[in-house]
Amino acid sequence: MDKISLFGLLLGVLAIVLGQVMEGGHIGSLVQPTAFFIVIGGTLGAVMLQSSPRTFFLGIRMARWVFSPPTLRPAELVRQVVGWSHVARKEGLLALEAQIPGVSDPFVRRGLQLLVDGAEPEGLRDVLEVEIGAYESQMKLAAKIWESAGGYAPTIGILGAVMGLIHVMENLSDPSKLGSGIAVAFVATIYGVGSANLIFLPIAKKLMSVIHQLALVREMYVDGMVGIANGDNPRMIESRLQGYFV
Repeated sequence: MDKISLFGLLLGVLAIVLGQVMEGGHIGSLVQPTAFFIVIGGTLGAVMLQSSPRTFFLGIRMARWVFSPPTLRPAELVRQVVGWSHVARKEGLLALEAQIPGVSDPFVRRGLQLLVDGAEPEGLRDVLEVEIGAYESQMKLAAKIWESAGGYAPTIGILGAVMGLIHVMENLSDPSKLGSGIAVAFVATIYGVGSANLIFLPIAKKLMSVIHQLALVREMYVDGMVGIANGDNPRMIESRLQGYFV
């Protein structure tokens, strides 16, 4: 659990609510289902319109990384690659074939298989870096649906505000309906700007950071495998890989 993300979200929402109370307002006045439906529904529709189904649903699933990011254990990864280098140095590259069944990551499995098959170091790097680039591009595209939501939400909030004011103008002769219309108008703006800056844009930035770390892990694996293919000393490989996570 990423506690700082959870604390940051709670702090942001609490600051707004307490500010409302300190100004003498009521918390209930911030709760407007109509405004919420306009802003969130409109933003969701706009994001779905611009995205492919695969990208949209991948981005939605990735949101869990904000509070529960993939576990990265750099020290264990370094030990794993250095262990492979010792095996290759003592028994040859073919001995690494026995290591493949114990690896769950398809990317790493392909890299090991290429090593076993005797791929040239630069050819190995080229193949795996193409896959890293495609993986990173796909993940970033999915994460950007949250960035797009952060761009659409304030505008949809303004649209909700205009709709609320239209409702007010249509009912000037009925003072009992003016309050609800004005409330929807202003609260829709709050929902739009607040959701963009407290939820959507921070989620996008956090996901980009996680994607960068995941790509870095893959780069580390590639560097280690190329070192193994070159026959580098295991200590040199270990020192180089440790530099990825300072």
